Amino acid sequence: MSFDLSQLGWDDTFTSSYRPYDRPDTVPGRVLRADRGISTVLTAGGVTRASLGGNALLEAARDPALLPCAGDWVVLRNWPDRRVTLELVLPRRTRLIRRTADKDASGQVLAANMDTVAVVEPIFPEPNDARVERLLALAWESGADPVLVLTKSDTVRDPEAVARQLAALAPDVPVIPVSVQRGAGLDRLRELVAPGRTLALLGRSGAGKSTLANALAGTAVMPVQAIRDADGKGRHTTAWRNLITVPGGGCVVDTPGIRGVGLLDTGSGLDRAFADVIELADRCRFDNCRHESEPGCAVQSALADGLLPPRRLASWRKLHREVAVESRRRSVRLATAPRRRHN
Repeated sequence: MSFDLSQLGWDDTFTSSYRPYDRPDTVPGRVLRADRGISTVLTAGGVTRASLGGNALLEAARDPALLPCAGDWVVLRNWPDRRVTLELVLPRRTRLIRRTADKDASGQVLAANMDTVAVVEPIFPEPNDARVERLLALAWESGADPVLVLTKSDTVRDPEAVARQLAALAPDVPVIPVSVQRGAGLDRLRELVAPGRTLALLGRSGAGKSTLANALAGTAVMPVQAIRDADGKGRHTTAWRNLITVPGGGCVVDTPGIRGVGLLDTGSGLDRAFADVIELADRCRFDNCRHESEPGCAVQSALADGLLPPRRLASWRKLHREVAVESRRRSVRLATAPRRRHN
């Protein structure tokens, strides 16, 4: 069986990146799943499994964030003894990355080369505003286009009203209520997995990511786990990242359920997620306004007028503090890295 890689997003940019490595014993492919140094890769000739080798092994030793992940375009090498090695990860167009909880707080790449990131949040029992804001910051930071998908929309009387309410947390982001049981909203999501396009699903366990992936794939390709009625929490179902091909072209990346998401030391995604607050801050009289009691503070005026909810401002401040702390930690790591290499 042969596959048309252009249906999966292979284009002139990736062709150009691959050209220097094009040899009789190499082929390009897209990673479906990476697990413990072994990647499952889809090439024009079919699915194969490959171990790390060449530059990919060296780069991974230098930075774990450079390990192959679902969605990566890679260079495979076929050896005379029938081994297959993954030699190189081609430059990523976009990447969905979160900060890990280890000592070095390094980045973990959840998906790569997606066109859209869907922040998946269940309407039942109740959407979590702070989680939505945090995940949207992560989605904006990826370089892809974010959307907010509200699952289980059949469990409330007026899902569009909930969508309008949450739109205030998602400036410039489409909000799509979806019910897989009723088929509502799926047509809008299918547009995001048209031939050549990739959609990544991001959200907590039990939010409905795997159910969405199955609906878009047209078959049960991922196990699902319902949210517990007692506490509204879900069990972890997807323990790894999977890229799923959609009939007719396009791909979906189902990421693991996330309990906590750490932001890296950059604020660009955060500023996009809080564009409403940033716009107000730009109107303040003083450039160094702390938005507390300074005269001419547009943020405080919006609070007083009820145009900006206090919770929204508090959330923005909390995430900015987190990014500032991580920025300082990164500076320390960079300053001590040469010293560690010489010891």
